[in-house]
Amino acid sequence: MIELKNIHKSFGDLKVLKGIDLKVKNKEVLSVIGASGSGKSTMLYCINGLEPIQGGSISVDGVVVNDKATDLNKLRQKIGMVFQQWNSFPHLTALENVALAPRVVKGLSKNEAKEIAAKQLAHVGIGDKLDVYPSALSGGQQQRLAIARALAMEPKYMLFDEATSALDPELVGEVLDTMRMLASEGMTMIVVTHEMGFARDVSDRVAFFHEGRVEEIGPAKTVLSSPKSEHLQKFLAKVH
Repeated sequence: MIELKNIHKSFGDLKVLKGIDLKVKNKEVLSVIGASGSGKSTMLYCINGLEPIQGGSISVDGVVVNDKATDLNKLRQKIGMVFQQWNSFPHLTALENVALAPRVVKGLSKNEAKEIAAKQLAHVGIGDKLDVYPSALSGGQQQRLAIARALAMEPKYMLFDEATSALDPELVGEVLDTMRMLASEGMTMIVVTHEMGFARDVSDRVAFFHEGRVEEIGPAKTVLSSPKSEHLQKFLAKVH
């Protein structure tokens, strides 16, 4: 379980998170929606220990992320993260990109790492691109490569930060289909997204962020079809 209690996060004088409380249970898919600048992506960075927090506590399976004694590198093996930009290494093939972390972080042999990499690339539907360099892949394929790279570490949780926002519209579907597949396999996911169809159809719950707070949270279909918050009503009117 991932649990956030009263999280506060600032960048200088700018308060980005103002007391976030959230619990994500095992095998749950939580979609996080809201306007740009509402703190959604920052929360993901805090969960992964990429950004320090100024108040509150974040725990992943009972391990406190913001405790100085916590081994963040070890904790991050449990938490896969997929960013807006795919950040693959241009000089490595798809297979080499995915095999890198299992080798370097987990200390697997070259052959073991490549076996895992080939399996995960096939899993996300690009098993025929093992020897291809990222520059020869479409944006959708590059993002699926990024998902395979995260999955190669066998994480218990996956965090998606606007994984489709940098893609051309016709490529969005293939990445969302991959995310749907992971959800159907029981992967616990926190998905920051503007894709309302995905949020409604795939999520167990939706959290609406407004100005650094969780303004509304509940079952996906309820929150999106009959929102209580006026800010959420206005937000949904803009994005539909």
